[in-house]
Amino acid sequence: MYRIVLASISLFFLMVACRQQPSVKDLPYYNTPDFSPFFLNRAASVGKTIDHTVGSFTLINQDGRKVSSKDVEGKIHVANFFFTGCGSICPGMMNKIAKLNHAFEKDSTVVFLSFSVTPWRDSVSRLSEYANSNKIIAPNWHLLTGPKADIYTLARKSYFAEEALGFTKDSTDFLHTEHVLLVDKTGRIRGIYNGTLDLDMEQLGKDIKLLKAENAD
Repeated sequence: MYRIVLASISLFFLMVACRQQPSVKDLPYYNTPDFSPFFLNRAASVGKTIDHTVGSFTLINQDGRKVSSKDVEGKIHVANFFFTGCGSICPGMMNKIAKLNHAFEKDSTVVFLSFSVTPWRDSVSRLSEYANSNKIIAPNWHLLTGPKADIYTLARKSYFAEEALGFTKDSTDFLHTEHVLLVDKTGRIRGIYNGTLDLDMEQLGKDIKLLKAENAD
C-alpha cells in the first residue's frame, strides 16, 4: 500500500513538472541583442516577461506603396536586409527567401519584408526592376526603401540584425548581414537564421508553421 501511495505521489509531481516546462515545439523569445533564447511556459505572461518588440516604421515598397508596421500587426513576418547592387551574400539569400515565400505567398497571415541597406540608391523604380527581374510578384513580399537612418535604426535596435555588435553601431556604419529574422504577431522576435544556408531556411519554414499553430491556440 505504501508503495502504491508513493508511486502515485511521484506521478503527480512529474505531471505538474511537465506542465510547467515549455513544450519542445514552442519557439523561444529573443529579448536582447545577444540573442539569448528565452523559453516561457504557457502560464507565463508574455507581455510582462518579454518587453522587446519591433518598433514602428513607415517605408515605401517596390510598387510605390507605403508599408508600415501597422501592415504586419497581428501577422507573422519575416525580415531581412539586402541591396540590389549586392553581388555577394544577397543573391543566394534572396533566392532562398523566394523559395520560402512561394510556400506562403497565398497566406495573408505571413508577410515578408526585405529592407534595402542602400536606400539612397534603391529607389522605388530600382526596387521594381529588381522585383521584376527576380520574379518577386507575391503580394505579401515587400522590398522596402526610405530614409537610411530609419532603416538602420530599425535593423539594429529593433531587429538586432547584426546581433550584439550591430546594436552598438550607428547609421554611419554600413549594414550588411545574412541574418533573417522571424517575428510573431505581437512584434516579438522568435527566430534568427542564416539566409545563405539551406538548412537554416528550411528550419525557418518549419518555424513559421509552428508560430501559425501557436497563434491558433
